[in-house]
Parts: sequence; structure tokens; C-alpha cells
Amino acid sequence: MALTKQQIELVEQTIRTSLRNRFETYNPEPAVMPFHTRLLGKDRLALYAFIHSLNTNFGTTFFEPVAVALAASRFKIAKKQVKSGIKISTAAQFEIQKIMDELTAANIKPDKQKEIEIIRNVCQKGEMRTVKPTMVDVYLENDKEEIFLFDIKTAKPNKGGFKEFKRTLLEWIAVVLAENPNKKVNTIIAIPYNPYEPKPYSRWTMAGMLDLENELKVAEEFWNFLGGEGAYNDLLACFERVGIEMRIEIDDYFERFNKK
Repeated sequence: MALTKQQIELVEQTIRTSLRNRFETYNPEPAVMPFHTRLLGKDRLALYAFIHSLNTNFGTTFFEPVAVALAASRFKIAKKQVKSGIKISTAAQFEIQKIMDELTAANIKPDKQKEIEIIRNVCQKGEMRTVKPTMVDVYLENDKEEIFLFDIKTAKPNKGGFKEFKRTLLEWIAVVLAENPNKKVNTIIAIPYNPYEPKPYSRWTMAGMLDLENELKVAEEFWNFLGGEGAYNDLLACFERVGIEMRIEIDDYFERFNKK
């Protein structure tokens, strides 16, 4: 077992709180579906709508707070929804665009360490512009002051979005280094689970844009990085236990829709 009893208690409490908060804030859009309602019942239809909504918000509702809870004992700092920075140099913007153009044209292969050094060399050159990069979903810093910035994506991201994912990762590098050119920084796409199990995750669609070794963590890679070897399986067990424990509470919540 990777997680300690204390970690398990913290993670399970985070899951409970996140689900209850979702129950309190969930407000289904009014939609009259007379055929579906009569066939399935209001409670099942409400459950379907809730799951659909939850799928859209699972990252912020569960993955981000659970990731922070999991990483809290292994990292000096663990936070969610953090700004990466507010300044970027025009020289860094120029180099990021060059990298993006070359990757898009398949003239080069992604090489994160090389890309970081290119940006580091120009991170404070030219005009410093105020920008508003994408928020960091999970921010970690270890005892060596090395930081890890995660962008959590859905299990099946749109292929057309990989270019924007890559640009976000490069911009995070640039704004962090604009404040501290010597900082050791890692920017990573995290995919919380593998929808293709037991087959390997299909990474080939990302290969032309992401450095798969240094810019992508999927399922076990991500959760075990946060919590240690075996954390992924322990985490699944946490979700299962909370689901069993809260079964009546969950059923009661959806039973309300039958009374409306």
C-alpha cells in the first residue's frame, strides 16, 4: 500500500466533501423530456444528467482537490488553480511561436529540455508584456524548489487541442522563467485515467506535439507521481469505499427528483 492511513483518510474526506458540494451546487437545466421520463423515471433521468454534468466537471470537482490531498505529504507545496505568472518577454513569445511552427510543420520533434533552454535564454529579453496564461490546475514544489505545473485534461482529449496544450505548457515555462530565470520548472499534461484499459493509452496522436517522456502523465504515471508507487490503485479503492459508504445518501439525493 502506497498511501498511509492518514493520507487515505484525507483523500476519502476530500472525495466526500467534493461530492456533497456538487450535490449542493448542481442545478440541472430545465428540460422537458416526456418520452425519456416515462420510460426511465425522473430519478434515473436526473442521474443521467448529473453524471453528464459530473463528467464535464470531474477535474475541478474531484481530480484537482484529490491530487492536492495526495501530494501534500510528498511535496513542500501542493495547490490547485494557481497563476503561473503575469509577465512574458516578447523574445520568449517569438521563440515559442517558432517552436510551434516547426512542430506543426513536422520539421522538428518535441524536445522539452531543449525547448526550456531556448526559452530560458530569452526569458527576460525584449519588452515584458502582461499576459493571462491558462490557470495551473495543480501546482507542486518539492524540497529542492523544483516546480511541477499540471494541466489536467479529459481522458479522451480532442486531437485538434494538442497544439493549444503545447502552447500552454511553453507559455507557463516562459512566465515562470521571466520571474526567475534559474528556476527548474516542469510543465505537464495529466490524463487521470486510461479509458482504453487493459490496452495501453493511445499516445501516438500526441507524439508530434508533446515530448511524451517529459510532458505527459497518464493514469498510474500521474497518481503514482503524486502519491508514490501504488497510489493509483489505493486511490481507486478510496473512491470505491466512499461510493459504498455514501450509497444511501446518493440514492436519497436522486429520489428527490421523483417527487418533483
